[in-house]
Amino acid sequence: MPTPIRVLVAKPGLDGHDRGAKVIARALRDAGMEVIYTGLRQTPEMIVNAALQEDVQVIGLSILSGAHNAIVPRVMELLRQKHMNDVVVVVGGIIPDEDAEELKKKHGVAAVYQPGAPLEAIVAFLRSSVHQPA
Repeated sequence: MPTPIRVLVAKPGLDGHDRGAKVIARALRDAGMEVIYTGLRQTPEMIVNAALQEDVQVIGLSILSGAHNAIVPRVMELLRQKHMNDVVVVVGGIIPDEDAEELKKKHGVAAVYQPGAPLEAIVAFLRSSVHQPA
């Protein structure tokens, strides 16, 4: 039986709305993934340290506050500093299209999902993006 994909779902910044993050966490868990949910108001440092301790393959950031252009680059920088370049980072939330493109092209985010994205598409993307040991 293959090892389940390990996903850290995090709510960075001061955003206090976590319903979407919980919906995603449940969908990923229902799809057979192991999900660690960090809770609200996480700093980039807290998120990356938790990802390292939990040995996750995916970090999902849920950002509704508009702080994505500050938070996501910092998370990506910390991942590089800790040599965690193989961790797939996906971002969900209220992200304008032009910012989504920059997060992907400039900072290395694998995917950006806006409200209403099909849960099945997110699950399929993670399954195709994570390199599982043979």
